[in-house]
Amino acid sequence: MQFRSTKALGPQVSFKDAVLRCLPVDGGLYVPSTVPDMRQFFLYMDEKTTYPELIAAVAPSLLQGELNPFSASRVAESAFDFEPDLKQLDDNFSILSLYNGPTGVFKDFGVAFLAAVLEELTKNSGNVMVISAARGITGISIAKAFQGRQGLTAVLLYPAGTIRGLDPATFVPNGGNIIPIQVRGTYDDCQALIAELINDRPFAERYQVTSANTINPGRLLPQAFYYLYAFIKAKKYLSGDLVFSVPSGNFGNLISGLYAWKFGMPVNGFIAAMNANNIFGDFMRGGKYTPHPLVTTNSPALDISQPSNYERLASFYEESPAVMRNMVFPAAIDDETTIKTIKEAWTQYGILLNPHSAVAFAAAKGFAKDRDYGTHAIVLATGHPAREAELVEKATGQTAGLPEKLHILNKRSEPIALIDPELDSLESAIASCL
Repeated sequence: MQFRSTKALGPQVSFKDAVLRCLPVDGGLYVPSTVPDMRQFFLYMDEKTTYPELIAAVAPSLLQGELNPFSASRVAESAFDFEPDLKQLDDNFSILSLYNGPTGVFKDFGVAFLAAVLEELTKNSGNVMVISAARGITGISIAKAFQGRQGLTAVLLYPAGTIRGLDPATFVPNGGNIIPIQVRGTYDDCQALIAELINDRPFAERYQVTSANTINPGRLLPQAFYYLYAFIKAKKYLSGDLVFSVPSGNFGNLISGLYAWKFGMPVNGFIAAMNANNIFGDFMRGGKYTPHPLVTTNSPALDISQPSNYERLASFYEESPAVMRNMVFPAAIDDETTIKTIKEAWTQYGILLNPHSAVAFAAAKGFAKDRDYGTHAIVLATGHPAREAELVEKATGQTAGLPEKLHILNKRSEPIALIDPELDSLESAIASCL
């Protein structure tokens, strides 16, 4: 598989180069330029296939010449001691739970694969530094995926006062490979610092700097695997059209689903489930993308007004606009409907949904209501309901218990350094730890 920039100005590169460099020199984002047809693999798998087995079978063909079957098997077994969980609710809906990983969010799947595959691909390439902007669970997910990985150091930039759930024993001064740094600024300041650092070629090349945020294609590509996994689990009871309903804020999850479709997964569409920040509705229907002021909602992970994956999504539409308008269906769900859907999911199916998953479920219900033919929607549940326990309890009267492994994630952690949002300060803080 080869990758090109969304700006199509630079040369094509390998998966390894795209993951290690993560940003093309022309300022675009890496997207696949060649996509193999993988139907021969997953059409003949059945519900007994485990998640690591799926990855071990598919990844070598996707990454021919870069990951052989033995390497792919090592990566899959090393990354995943957890799996997605698909539950059929009725003839019309299934829920794909993606919160079974170490931090209870779907991001665990992409980050775990990225960490494992980087360790495998760089065994003989010296140390690699992976830097990421972090907030909430994202930083913990990255830290847990990278801790103890040979030849990899993870640098996490947090807005001041927001570090949670990190184990000091994993920090570089204590013999680990994690460097948490607090920045006197916002999350956007952290992201801007990372872009500056990656573009500082002497520093970036000296330390082999890349990112674990979704600008890195190594985060998005492996998320396609859980779409394939859901399909092979569901195909035994599918009889009509299949759609996936995807909570859509930064659009990385939706793009991963589109990759799975490009790999040959039989699917009739994707519902881009948004909240009041429905900035891409007009664009997806054939209009223009016009940024809007951010609206605060009860599904905060979807409160994004300028998605960093915009160029990747736009590249699909530039390539095949008519096809995409019949493949991606935007839906906007308000706060009242979100709460109503959380309640209905409990009363009708006995399941607890967090608000982001409820946005996707509400969008799937609306999609089914508008069609008079049989459609089965697989709804992506992207986070553990206990993460928004107060809202869930308000809607259902039920307490969403937090699993024991997730309790530590709320504990405050101290940084190794506190810096101003300046490149020199960041580079000095990193160098002092190495």
